[in-house]
Amino acid sequence: MMDLGLLIIRLVIGLSFAGHGAQKLFGWFGGYGLKGTGGWLESIGVKPGVAMALLAGLAELVGGLLFAAGVGTWVGALLIVFTMLVAIVKVHGQNGYWVTQNGYEYNLTLIAVAIGVALIGPGAYVLF
Repeated sequence: MMDLGLLIIRLVIGLSFAGHGAQKLFGWFGGYGLKGTGGWLESIGVKPGVAMALLAGLAELVGGLLFAAGVGTWVGALLIVFTMLVAIVKVHGQNGYWVTQNGYEYNLTLIAVAIGVALIGPGAYVLF
């Protein structure tokens, strides 16, 4: 049952991250694409915005797909952790802990899940 639990965690977290990456890169799923995301990043002082949107989108897309597939789980987890740390430092950290105040609660939860799965391993159900 542990392997099934790990698969569920990996799929939900990994595919959600991949979806966020697709929002930034391609404007899919209601996202704003590179130009829109880049403009928002510039508005919060992250420059050059489009280049940073590209890097963030790639980290989320690749990290999420690796994590979901259970292939390169450590690399996927590190990409997830890195993007969440940047989100905490640049956006959510100043708002305190609770997500109801736009704080870093959810980001920290995702960091804990990514590290936890990386330490345990992906389980038996992996892509290859």
